[in-house]
Amino acid sequence: MPPIIKVQNVSKTYIRDNFEVPVLNNINLEIEEGDFLALMGPSGSGKTTLLNLIAGIDTPNAGQLFVANTDIATLSETALAKWRANNVGFIFQFYNLIPVLTAFDNVELPLLLTNLSKAERKKQAETALEIVGLKDRMDHYPKQLSGGQEQRVAIARAIVTDPLIIVGDEPTGDLDKNSAEEILTLLERLNKEFKKTILIVTHDPHAAERANHTRHLEKGDLV
Repeated sequence: MPPIIKVQNVSKTYIRDNFEVPVLNNINLEIEEGDFLALMGPSGSGKTTLLNLIAGIDTPNAGQLFVANTDIATLSETALAKWRANNVGFIFQFYNLIPVLTAFDNVELPLLLTNLSKAERKKQAETALEIVGLKDRMDHYPKQLSGGQEQRVAIARAIVTDPLIIVGDEPTGDLDKNSAEEILTLLERLNKEFKKTILIVTHDPHAAERANHTRHLEKGDLV
């Protein structure tokens, strides 16, 4: 089977004050379906940029970027937004939960963009919260939860649409050691039990050890 993610000769440059700032240089990377990959490297090495390109948040200046045989580098902004909503689950360092919504409502949010009925949305949101161990907290607001619980809600939101890939940008970066362990164990379970393809960016070697593979970026080059 072909890899679920295939990055071919991808480069990315940003323009800052009329200067070109190269961030990624001719990157080639393949990720098999059901893999769990950690991207490591110093600040400014291009880790988050590569993650954002694979997730369809940003677009490359050059190269091809296939996810499940779709070259997302060629999609229009509108098509890319639709593709992203259907195929990618996002986990951020700072959770990005909406404080005025309950855990359930935060998890249900991505489903509002689908054609599911209210009953179907309720079932899927409750299932996602059950998977992360927070079904009994679904009526709580973010401020009533610990940091680890907030991140678990964020993971439930990421998986509620049953996405093709899950991406995490420093998913344990804002957590204490015990909460970080819980989140890493949950990611391992999503990978092994639910066969989810997961890609995370991390500075933490311990977090990277929980992935199946680790790749390093240095000044825009994959080493």
